[in-house]
Amino acid sequence: MSVYGQNNFTWNGTLRQLDSSYSGFYTGLGQPSMTASSSSSSGLEVLLSALQNVGDVESTLNILSVLDELLSAGTDRRIHYMIRKGGSEALLTALVKCGHTFNPNYTILLPLLHLLAKVGHRDRHIGMKAEEAGAVLLTLNLLKHNAEDARRAAACLWVIQVFCSSVSTANLIGENHGLDVIYHLIPQYLTKHLHAIKAAINTFSALLSTKANVHSAVSKGYISGLLWLYEDWHSKDTQDVAIAIRHALLCCLLKATDSTAGRQAFVSQGGIRLLYQSTQTCLLSKSLECLVEPSVQLMRKCLPKIPLPVTSDQSAYTFLLPGTQHAFLDAGMAPDKSSDESDAEEAEYNHEASNRDYDDDLETDLNKLRLPPDPDRPKELLAQYSCLCPELSHDFQELDRSSEPGESSTASSSSSDDDEVVLLDKERIRTTASGGSSSSSDGSYSKRRILIRDTPAATYLATCDFHSHSSILSTSPGLRTMVREAMGEASPCHRGEELDDDEEGESHHRTIIDRLLERHGACIPSHNPKLYRAIASKTKSIPGFTILAFPDFWGHLPPPGHEPMAPRKPNVQRQKVFEDIQRFLKTDDIINQVVFDLEDNDLQCPSDSLRFFSKFESGNLRKATQVRRYEYDLILNPDVNSSQHTQWFYFEVSNMVADVQYRFNVINCEKSNSQFNYGMQPVLYSVKEALEGRPHWVRTGMEMCYFRNNFCPAQGRRKTTFYTLTFTITFKHSEDVCYLAYHYPYTYSALKAHLKVLQKSVDPAKVFFQQQTLCSTLAENSCPVVTITACPASRRWKDLHQLRNRPYIVLTSRVHPGESNASWVMKGTLEFLCSNDLVAQSLREAFVFKIIPMLNPDGVINGTNRCDLNSKDLNREWCKPDPVLSPTIYHTKGFLYYLNSIGRTPLVFCDYHGHSRKKNVFLYGCSIKETLWQSGSAVDTVGLKEDPGYRTIAKTLDRIAPTFSFNSCNFLVEKSRSATARVVVWREMGVLRSYTMENTYNGCNQGIYKGLQTGTREHQDMGMKFCHSLLSVTKDTKILYSRKLINHIDLDNNILDHKSHNSFEDDEPPCAEEIEYSGDCPKLKGTDLDSDVNSNMVGSDEDEEGDKEHSARKHQQDSVGQSQQSSINGHLFPLQTRLPSADSEKRDLRNGVSISN
Repeated sequence: MSVYGQNNFTWNGTLRQLDSSYSGFYTGLGQPSMTASSSSSSGLEVLLSALQNVGDVESTLNILSVLDELLSAGTDRRIHYMIRKGGSEALLTALVKCGHTFNPNYTILLPLLHLLAKVGHRDRHIGMKAEEAGAVLLTLNLLKHNAEDARRAAACLWVIQVFCSSVSTANLIGENHGLDVIYHLIPQYLTKHLHAIKAAINTFSALLSTKANVHSAVSKGYISGLLWLYEDWHSKDTQDVAIAIRHALLCCLLKATDSTAGRQAFVSQGGIRLLYQSTQTCLLSKSLECLVEPSVQLMRKCLPKIPLPVTSDQSAYTFLLPGTQHAFLDAGMAPDKSSDESDAEEAEYNHEASNRDYDDDLETDLNKLRLPPDPDRPKELLAQYSCLCPELSHDFQELDRSSEPGESSTASSSSSDDDEVVLLDKERIRTTASGGSSSSSDGSYSKRRILIRDTPAATYLATCDFHSHSSILSTSPGLRTMVREAMGEASPCHRGEELDDDEEGESHHRTIIDRLLERHGACIPSHNPKLYRAIASKTKSIPGFTILAFPDFWGHLPPPGHEPMAPRKPNVQRQKVFEDIQRFLKTDDIINQVVFDLEDNDLQCPSDSLRFFSKFESGNLRKATQVRRYEYDLILNPDVNSSQHTQWFYFEVSNMVADVQYRFNVINCEKSNSQFNYGMQPVLYSVKEALEGRPHWVRTGMEMCYFRNNFCPAQGRRKTTFYTLTFTITFKHSEDVCYLAYHYPYTYSALKAHLKVLQKSVDPAKVFFQQQTLCSTLAENSCPVVTITACPASRRWKDLHQLRNRPYIVLTSRVHPGESNASWVMKGTLEFLCSNDLVAQSLREAFVFKIIPMLNPDGVINGTNRCDLNSKDLNREWCKPDPVLSPTIYHTKGFLYYLNSIGRTPLVFCDYHGHSRKKNVFLYGCSIKETLWQSGSAVDTVGLKEDPGYRTIAKTLDRIAPTFSFNSCNFLVEKSRSATARVVVWREMGVLRSYTMENTYNGCNQGIYKGLQTGTREHQDMGMKFCHSLLSVTKDTKILYSRKLINHIDLDNNILDHKSHNSFEDDEPPCAEEIEYSGDCPKLKGTDLDSDVNSNMVGSDEDEEGDKEHSARKHQQDSVGQSQQSSINGHLFPLQTRLPSADSEKRDLRNGVSISN
């Protein structure tokens, strides 16, 4: 068709040739010459103008051929250039001019329609332009009159398809019976004219992009018709020659089910069953793999919504806030718009905001970046925090005398009396054991209890137990004998006054806990089980926990080796989705029995099911339902006084059978993605393994995947999308007692016990270690603050002066309760700073460390994931914290204000966090220049002076810490994080090195730990390495350049072991399988619109014969304006069997082909 035989040419060169050619051409026609040399026209504009004005066939074909050749040879940029120059309007004008004749010339119309389809496909406004030109209904009428000609019909269909990019245009076509016309062009199974059939299906799909057309299609029974057609093509296409048609039908159904009406029609007509059965056959052939994914997406999208089986969306735990009359704030009424500092996720709980441009969130107001706001409280209130700096007033008299370990008392010791904990034997704690088998209400199992002292206050714990079932005795003879002996000594749960009568006799008995410790010898470094139990007795929880989780009591040792990330089984999510779909289709094997309910203490548990329990410190499991014999749905408890923030879980499971695969589904997760899709596993602790000398939390679970499900809130009050975390576990021992958790648990009681052990471990003549209470929490638990520094060499003025002029470093952690990894990192920091390590000694001599290791004790105790008892994210409360509702943040900020007011602004501030969506460890900091550069601000940054020292610690960590990645660090100031600790401390207190340190839950994708999951050992090592990095900011040059210290931290060797990579590679690639319901159908290779149009332009012998046959009949056709009914009496193909009408289709679906059984 082309008039140019050259294959290689340039855009500008071709236009110059056209200018000279068409200049003469116009002159010959007696029209004004238009050339590219004209100031108002280009060569392309000449072509487009000529296309609209020339009248002869040959010239029009030449222009169309040249345009097509030009556009085909280049990239999309050429087409977009043509669109900007009015190319779409020119083609539409030519179409209207040619199509409005009584007997249209299809020699011109066909290439014109083909070119219009190609160009219109890239023009976002083609629909509106077509309406203005009057080309929409014209093209629809052309389609009606050419329904019997495959090539012409296909060309018209492609143009209508691109017109439907505009909602108003699609509605206009639908209002003029376009849906009916195109639907009746989709035949039953054929092997000819597949490109035209596909064009009809794709165009029908494009029309279904509007709600009005979907409702019309549903009301006319077209959804059931499409299902019937898919089944027909699927069953008859035994040679797989029409895969593209079947794929197009699935895409059409995906469009049709975007609306509620479409989904309901799909389900009511048996669509899920049909696709499930057809997909099972597709799985048997590799060539049909392309049909599986759209089928799965369609079934997932159309599964009926199921409300969570809970009594309320609100948390099972409520807390009466000071000054309120109601037990909770209804935080679930509206989506939480806060973004996640800890996870660096844009609008984590607001999916609509996830599409916004990240740069729009960057702070560009120079005044806000440079000028600190006014303090949020009077300066007079700051004096109260002077007691938190005992090192400034302590006289160190103990340096002049020999002192017992632990006697480094301070002026503030009286304020921390509530923190003092003594060992079990000094507290006169009475422990007893039952005289026989102690059974629960259903008599199905017995408990072995560890009792702690009784206290009068109702909010205190009365007992601390760990669950264990009597059946465990069958697999552990030694343990069975031990417990049987202990059980025969006394009866359980005597009140304190009753114990007084037996005090003398009871002193001769040994408790169960004593026997356990003696026989199995728990020896966890920095952990004392008796001390832990004593401290737990003073921990206040909302439900009044009476059980101690065994791992917290007994302790944990890191596994001896590293644990690799779990490999993802190909198509594992698809397999799980199929199993979930079977719940809907086949209910015979569905048990659906609740086996644990946090709100139902009288629940009877079947003897053959797993048993669950979570009523202990940091525990979180609200409900467990047995779905099948070895499958359980688990529902997590939202944060206290809230209806959201579900991620953290920690619960006990027992009564298992060894070597059986159990599937667990956590069905109310809220985040849109998770590291569970990228090799992360939950952790498991086995009591039996621990009693055999292996007290380890280990990574466990196979067939891990995380995807969107069809559950919805129980009360439907907020738009929440839930996700399923599913995994399988094969337990090693029958009748074991195991604990499962999102990550390695670290409780408030563990922290308090650890601080007590550390305080007793240091030499008070060398290490100044002081634990104080910052404030009380809402639930009246103490928030500890720790001071660590080196004692002066003597009481001489010079040594005391050096101590009292040391720079301050402030470290905080665990503001988000679910980020237990942050506590393990803090544990590593605390242990290192209290050690005899040479670097630790130097750091103590150089700095005063103020550490608040747990900013949200109440949240940690009650098993919340993100919020405090006030249902607020405390890391969004730093701008103006409420002294009553957010006391820990209010007083931490007040303490920082105090340091600032006395000229002791911290040199470094770091808030430890956990990160659920990225690998490695990295820092977030603050930089004015980097923020302005990244945002593209017009502010001239050349004159801005900024100390580059905010990068020093990050660069040092990149060299010495194997899990750290500098290229994952970020030093931008975002508006959405303006109320976080990092930004507020930087902006209001002027701390240059103010950071959030993010620690992965998963592992590393770089360095020596690449492909490995991090454990508590690696977390604690990171805490130590962070301390090492502080050497880089010390002002003591003697320490900084000490060769002994440099060799000690071994910089050179670590450089060889660790190398950061591209900053964008830390973000995970798209998951191997679709996490969300995909609204768009995946495209088949080589089946784009351009390819289809080009194949139609080539034509075939059959098409030519069809043209001749059509020419013989064209005089018998009515005019272009004839009614729709007469136009659809023709068929797309003369030999095809007539598709049944909508009514007859319904009859066929009932009496013939059944797709609902």
